[in-house]
Amino acid sequence: MSLALALTLTACGGDSENSGGGNGSTGSGGGSTADPDGALSAFGTEPENPLVPGNTNETGGSKVVRALFTGLTTYDPVTGESKNAMAQEIKTTDSKVYTIKIQAGWKFHDGTDVKAKNFVDAWNYTAYSPNGQQNGSFFEQVQGYKDVHTEDPDGTAGPQKAPQPTTDKMSGLKVVDDTTFEVTLASPFAVFPLKLGYNPFFPLPDSFFSDPKAFEAKPIGNGPFKFVSRKPNTEIKLTRNDDYKGADKAKFKDLTFKIYESNEAAYASVVSGDLDFLDTVPPTGIAGGKYKQDLEGRNGSTPYMGNQTVTFPLYDPTYQNPDLRKAISLAIDRKSIVDKIFDGTRIPADGWVNPAVPGYAKDQCGELCVYNPEKAKEYLAKSGFKGAIKFSTNADGGHKDWMTATCNSIKNALGIECTYEPIPTFAETRQQINGRKMTAIFRSGWIADYPSIENFLNQIYRTGASSNDGEYTNPKLDELLTKADAAPSVDEANKLYQEAERLLRDDMPVIPLWNQTAQYGWSERLDNARLSSLRELDLTTVTVKKK
Repeated sequence: MSLALALTLTACGGDSENSGGGNGSTGSGGGSTADPDGALSAFGTEPENPLVPGNTNETGGSKVVRALFTGLTTYDPVTGESKNAMAQEIKTTDSKVYTIKIQAGWKFHDGTDVKAKNFVDAWNYTAYSPNGQQNGSFFEQVQGYKDVHTEDPDGTAGPQKAPQPTTDKMSGLKVVDDTTFEVTLASPFAVFPLKLGYNPFFPLPDSFFSDPKAFEAKPIGNGPFKFVSRKPNTEIKLTRNDDYKGADKAKFKDLTFKIYESNEAAYASVVSGDLDFLDTVPPTGIAGGKYKQDLEGRNGSTPYMGNQTVTFPLYDPTYQNPDLRKAISLAIDRKSIVDKIFDGTRIPADGWVNPAVPGYAKDQCGELCVYNPEKAKEYLAKSGFKGAIKFSTNADGGHKDWMTATCNSIKNALGIECTYEPIPTFAETRQQINGRKMTAIFRSGWIADYPSIENFLNQIYRTGASSNDGEYTNPKLDELLTKADAAPSVDEANKLYQEAERLLRDDMPVIPLWNQTAQYGWSERLDNARLSSLRELDLTTVTVKKK
C-alpha cells in the first residue's frame, strides 16, 4: 500500500512488466447467469485509521478506500499501467508545471459535484502536518510543501512537538476553474503523473472539511461503491453506486469486507463457502498445494508488485550497529524457508524493489541477501552483539510459520537466541509501529501504490517519510533521491533511484526476504474472480451467480 504495508506482505516488488492480476486463474462463467443485485463478501482486515484517503496507507483500509473513491487516474487491473479515470487530461511541457482537467458531471455520494477545488482542498489537508495524515509526504515534490509540512506524523517527535507550519496551503496548487487546476512542483518530477491514482490524491467533498468526525463515521466518496455501515473488528458494508460515472462499474450490488481473527479462520471460511473471496491463502493452505485440493476449480496464483521484508527499529539502541543487521540478513536461509513454508511460491529477494516494478535493478543486495553462516558469524563478531534477537508481527495474518522459521535459521547460523513474539492484531501492531514502541525486528513489506521504483524508496527510506517506520536516515541517500526526483526523464530518474537503493546495502535498515506471489480462492457463488495488480479482488470483473 501503499505504505502499503500489507497484512500478509508479500513482495511489494516482484512486479515485472506483468504486475499480477491476470496471470492467475479466474472463476469461469460456466454458463451461469450473473445476478446484478447479488451480494458478495471479501476478506478484510481492520483498518488502522478512519477511512480518510490521506490517512490510509495499509492494506485493510486501502481496499475499502479504493472501492469508495476514484482518483484522477487508476491502474489497469492486469498490467498495472496508469490510465486516466476522473482526469480528462494531464498536460505538462516541462515535468514541473502540470495542468489537470477533470471530467464534468461526476458527483460525490452526497450528491454534490466533484470539482477541481475538491482535489486541491484534499491535497492541502493531507499535506498540512498538524492534521497528522500519514500520507502527507506524498506531496513533498509540490511547491510550498515545506511551508505546510514540518514533521512526519509518525515520527518520534510527533506533530504536536514540531514547529507549526507557516501556512495551510501549498503555493504550488491553484484552482483555475471548476474543472481545471494547476500543480507546480518545486523542481521537475517526471514520475509525478504515475502517483495520481493513489489514495492521498483522491478528492474530498466539502462536507469533510465542515465536519471531519461525521465523515469518519460515514465516509462520502465518489467511487463505484457507497458506504453503508461498519462494525469494528467485524465487517464493513458497502453498496454499489448506481450513479457512478466511471468506466469500472461493478456487476453486483452489495460488498461486505469480513474481518477475521486470523488468516487461517478466513481460509476455513472460504473453503466452507461462508466467505466468497480470500486474497491471501495462509502458509497452512499453501504447504503441499493444499489449497488446490480444498478449493478445486476456484483458486488462483499470481505474482504482484510486492515484497516481504523485516524492519529494524533503529530508535532502539539494540539494533543500531549495521554489522549486526548484516549478520542477521546473512543468517536467513531464504530459499529453504520459501520451499518449506511457501511450497516454492515465493522468490528470494535480491534487493529492496520487486522485479516486476519499472526501474528494478538486479542483485542490489549482493551477497548480503545470500545465506552464508560463516560470513554471518564474522559480521556478528565485528558488531560485538551478545544478546538475543526478537521478531514480532500480528498474530492474525498467517505469519507465525515463516517468522518462526526465520528465527530458527538465525539461531542455527549465529548460535544466539531468537524468538518470535506475536502481537494479537494487525491494528495493534500498527499502533506500536506508529508510536515507535517496537523493541523487536518487525514484519514489513510493500505493495506498490503505483508502478515505479520511486514508490519503493521515497516513501520508505527517505528521512521522515510516511512509511519510514524504522526511523532510518542517511543524508547521502536523501540527496540521491532528491536528484532522482528532479531528473528530466523517468529513465534518468530510475538510474539515480537505483544508485540510492544500493546505499541500503551498506546500512541494511530493512532486510529483504522474498518477492511475493499471491494465492487466492473464492466460493462457488462467484464467477470471473481474479486479483488485480494491487493484490485486491478485481471489483470490475467479478460476478455473483443467480440462485
